Amino acid sequence: MRVLVVEDEPDLASAVAISLRRDGYAVDVAGDGAAALERLLVNEYDVVCLDLNLPDTDGLELCRRIVAQPVLDGGTVPKIIMLTARGGVDDRIRGLDQGADDYLVKPFSLGELHARVRALVRRDTSATSAVIERAGIELDAGRQEVRVHGVEVDLTAKEFALLRWFVLHPDEVHSAERLLEHVWDEQADPFTNTVRVTISNLRRKLAAAGGGVQPIETLPGRGYRLRSDA
Repeated sequence: MRVLVVEDEPDLASAVAISLRRDGYAVDVAGDGAAALERLLVNEYDVVCLDLNLPDTDGLELCRRIVAQPVLDGGTVPKIIMLTARGGVDDRIRGLDQGADDYLVKPFSLGELHARVRALVRRDTSATSAVIERAGIELDAGRQEVRVHGVEVDLTAKEFALLRWFVLHPDEVHSAERLLEHVWDEQADPFTNTVRVTISNLRRKLAAAGGGVQPIETLPGRGYRLRSDA
């Protein structure tokens, strides 16, 4: 899952980004509204953590633009969590009415932010808790643990993030480009074979734990798919 953190306080932005990356998310950071819009025009984000008090624009106006632009371009609207010191009921109502999906008042716990992000990325799937089960795979997003038919699998942060994307989108075909867009951040080199290598390592570990059964199949010329009936 790819997250954009829009926050003009460098220390807070860094803390949020580092903590989300430890949870396996691909994170980009923008210090103002202009930088956020620039990234949103070229990248497809799953979640935007949006500060309302930005130096160059009001966060509510930026929220309206984020919600409207993907619709105009035929894309999808990212989930938006507003992060702000404006904690009044009226402020929350205005934020939610402008298109925000959630609202978190500063100062906030990073653990609570992680839980809210997990809840948002599950919203459009059939997953109902932090523990997701697909094709014999049990993925605990809260504890960062994976088991295959009860056997614990040791994954790197990127392998875990990639598997989380697959279990949240079972039976869908994902091209390497789409995986790069949602699981890696803007620092990733699109001309490397990083997606192929990470998938290869992930498939090897899943097959070893699953007695040779491989739930992620390769579709030549199309991409990869996690079969829920594997």
